Amino acid sequence: MDPLSQATLGAALAVAASRKTETRAACLAGVIGGLAPDLDVFLGSASDPLLFLEFHRQFTHSFVFIPVGGLLAGTVVWLLLGSRWPFRRIWLYATLGYATHGILDACTSYGTQLFWPFTSHRVAWNNMPIIDPFFTLLLLALVVAATVRRSEAIGRAAMVWALTYLMVGGIQNIRVTAAAESLVAARGHEPLRLEPKPGFGSLILWKVVYEHDGRYYVDAFRATTTITVYPGESIAKLDVTRQFPWLTPDSQQARDIERFRWFSQDFLAYDPSHDWIVDMRYSNLPHQIDGLWGIRLRKDAGPSDHVNYITRRGAGREQTNQHLAMLRGVTPPDGEAPLVGE
Repeated sequence: MDPLSQATLGAALAVAASRKTETRAACLAGVIGGLAPDLDVFLGSASDPLLFLEFHRQFTHSFVFIPVGGLLAGTVVWLLLGSRWPFRRIWLYATLGYATHGILDACTSYGTQLFWPFTSHRVAWNNMPIIDPFFTLLLLALVVAATVRRSEAIGRAAMVWALTYLMVGGIQNIRVTAAAESLVAARGHEPLRLEPKPGFGSLILWKVVYEHDGRYYVDAFRATTTITVYPGESIAKLDVTRQFPWLTPDSQQARDIERFRWFSQDFLAYDPSHDWIVDMRYSNLPHQIDGLWGIRLRKDAGPSDHVNYITRRGAGREQTNQHLAMLRGVTPPDGEAPLVGE
């Protein structure tokens, strides 16, 4: 999730658990605690472009690290406040804020290692977008009101809003999954796996990726009172031996592919239009393959050279218009007519 959402949810839980006289100190501690796990973004390497993918959302986001992370964040807050508050109370609020971070991240599709060091499995519950203004802005308003008015009751209302929204995301996931399974059956496909993923900005527009007969298929689903389907594209699943016959199996680039496969939960395909291996989970438009990030191999690379990691953030005007049209439930510009289901 974005930093504002993380900070706000951390503050919400801390304020909800605070005493009336400690509301503002709890808010600060919750904010710092809620932000602290993402300090792992600095664990990168100029020579190894994939290193940060291994460490981001790893140990700092795990359940076992919560007391340690809360202690570190609480110490910072306690020093900022000039030691005017009992340390155990500040540690409690910072720890509560810290605890919300990994759980909220796991609600997205990115993947979070909640159970590190026991397993490197990346948990992704797929019931929240990476960015959702509707969720965050109302939560922020409640937290600000709770802090200004020194009201732990409003803080609890903020947590009720957050939990309710996460539950709605789970319900939307179930609805979209059922609609996708019906679409796949109508196509005569038998998917090896099928996963719905919330689009950017809301719980209305979803991307569904499934694998069938060596190919990935992507479709968009608009879930309101009815389900609207925007049929999408398909692409062959990554086949390293066939698509990169020149690649030496024991080279660093070959190892980097496997690292990227783990990160993307094996949703990988070779996209010749950009000459890269793309993470199929994310795209600007949910019915397209056009990925947001990927890796590019080089034939002239040495045995110890890494792949290039490339990101393509930001949508153009045409993609923005298409996205807004899909949110409204109409045919996007230059798009196919949607299919409306029950």
